[in-house]
Amino acid sequence: MLNQITALFMTMRAWDILDILVVTLFLYNLYVLIKNTRATALLKGLLLLGLFTLLAGWLQLHAVSWLMEKLMTMILVALPVVFQPELRRLLERMGSGFASGRSSSGTVMDSAISQTVQACCDMSASKTGALIIFERGVALNSIISTGTVINADTTAELLKNMFFNKAPLHDGAVIIRDGRIAAAGCVLPLTQRTNLSKDLGMRHRAGIGLSEESDAVIIVVSEETGAISAAMDGMLKRHLSGEALDKLLRSELIREEDSTEKHSFMDNIRNFFKVNANVDEKQDEENL
Repeated sequence: MLNQITALFMTMRAWDILDILVVTLFLYNLYVLIKNTRATALLKGLLLLGLFTLLAGWLQLHAVSWLMEKLMTMILVALPVVFQPELRRLLERMGSGFASGRSSSGTVMDSAISQTVQACCDMSASKTGALIIFERGVALNSIISTGTVINADTTAELLKNMFFNKAPLHDGAVIIRDGRIAAAGCVLPLTQRTNLSKDLGMRHRAGIGLSEESDAVIIVVSEETGAISAAMDGMLKRHLSGEALDKLLRSELIREEDSTEKHSFMDNIRNFFKVNANVDEKQDEENL
């Protein structure tokens, strides 16, 4: 046995090692992507069916083996339909990782973050509901088309006026693109998850729904409690303070290098395999 293992390593080439690393990274990122989603339970069910099929073959249960083989064939055909949200998310993440995307100057984004945090804190104190989306790599043109195009500088006063409960656009979401308000009154897709906390309203469900379909950062201010939350990658961080919100937005939206500098090939590779694998189980974060 040891000789066989030694012979295997002796015949390995550099490209074989690279091949193994690529497959490992792909499987790991695929696992992180579907972790704590409904796909996890489905994969466990498929694994049990596969083990049962092997067991039936080993025990020579021919009728059961035939039935399980047919069933597995049907399941493989149905997988793209069942995992459609996860597959869509994976493809969007791949596209956003390799795309150069739009960029804004650090000064514009810094100002937009400061003004947004100020507006959210003020609306939190007055219990004014708000839904603010920061667009990142995945373009939100289809979402913008559902609202009213604004194209204005991001200011706290303008955001508060938009979400004033008598304003015509207060029920929709505001989209911030490249540090500027692109549209308001936008309609977002609702999450289909059924295991959410009962105290989450429609704004939270809409924010989570968009975070499942894009890489955007969504800020939600609760109209009932005034609590500030942030949704990203299908997860919701709740009860954020102004300082915590400011830190989160800056870490997610402001690049360390100059935004006009082109990404190298290795930067794109790293962006593709970049995932949010850390799932905090603290009180201010709910895993969905």
